[in-house]
Amino acid sequence: MRTLITNIGELTTNVEAGGDPCGTMRDAAVLIDGERIVWVGTADEAEAASASLSESEPASAQVDGPVERIDAGGAAVIPGFVDSHSHLVFGGDRAAEFEARMAGQKYAAGGIRSTVAATRAASDEELRVRLHAFIAELHAQGTTTVEIKSGYGLDVETEERLVRLAAEVTPEVTFLGAHVVPAEYADRPDDYVDLVTGSMLDACAPHARWIDAFCETGAFTVDQSRRVLEAGIARGLVPRLHAGQLGPGDGVRMAVGLGAASVDHGTFLTEEDIAALAASETVLTLLPGVEFSTRQPYPDARRLIDAGVTVAIACDTNPGSSFTSSMPFCIAVAVRDMRMTVAEAVWAATAGGAAALRRDDIGRIAPGMRADLVLLAAPTRVHLAYRPGVPLVSRVWKDGTVVA
Repeated sequence: MRTLITNIGELTTNVEAGGDPCGTMRDAAVLIDGERIVWVGTADEAEAASASLSESEPASAQVDGPVERIDAGGAAVIPGFVDSHSHLVFGGDRAAEFEARMAGQKYAAGGIRSTVAATRAASDEELRVRLHAFIAELHAQGTTTVEIKSGYGLDVETEERLVRLAAEVTPEVTFLGAHVVPAEYADRPDDYVDLVTGSMLDACAPHARWIDAFCETGAFTVDQSRRVLEAGIARGLVPRLHAGQLGPGDGVRMAVGLGAASVDHGTFLTEEDIAALAASETVLTLLPGVEFSTRQPYPDARRLIDAGVTVAIACDTNPGSSFTSSMPFCIAVAVRDMRMTVAEAVWAATAGGAAALRRDDIGRIAPGMRADLVLLAAPTRVHLAYRPGVPLVSRVWKDGTVVA
């Protein structure tokens, strides 16, 4: 099946051109063949390009029937959002905790334990139904790739359930047994780390691609987090790390030293942290929904970008500190409160997320890339921040198939 999207008023390709990292094209067209993009150019060239591609293929490879033609009506098209940090498999919610924070209570890491109890009590089917509802919610808001972490089981059986369920909907699964120390190990945190790096890792590694830890006061120390990441690396998992959310520490530089794909949060960073990130391939993933929901200070993305740090934006969908799955909302907050330009924020939510997941087949609109695209009900990407809270996602393709 071939699909030709033409009359695109503004196309964000993320293929850098002329100093524009978004590779913006005007009056553009995109041709999709199956799961891949096969051609990108101007609308005037579209029909000829489609015919030329068909004629150049052997008869066995040619598509039967007409090409589906979609007129974008002058609207904007962007790559599908790549959400590289989420916690989508859990039971219950923490609305009361949110309400308390809005009344002045300070955010702390310990609230995770209440979600652990609800998650352990939920059946696989209950968790699966909720997970699929979240995936539909993500698609409706333009997200086509999502990473999902465990971390709400904190015992071998439940953590294995969470990564196994997550693997049903995405290849980007992260084992986060080191989320917090569960109540039954409250006085024995090192024993819990032994469990995480032993039988829990054994059970979860076959379903996961990534290993993560929450390196913060109230969660895990730098040394404990290092043990977890190194154990995951030894099992073939790639490290990422929660760090710098509640205060400064040595976690960011530890993760960079281990070759982490991403360090996430980064609310409190030292000059040494920023220099280490800028000199590495580690992406700093900002989570605007967290600061919005916890009333913590927003990270200064301008400072990071100007220093040469590669920045991604993700939602961190979770029931405690950021219960949003809307990447357009996070883009608007990043522009308003983190000093990002709209172009930088859209790039961070697409190509930046792809870099955080070490994927070279998503996050851009170019021949050979997966056909993950979003048609906006707006003439430019600027409207994602200009019209916050307005549903501007008109149509979404994932792997060449309309999903919303």
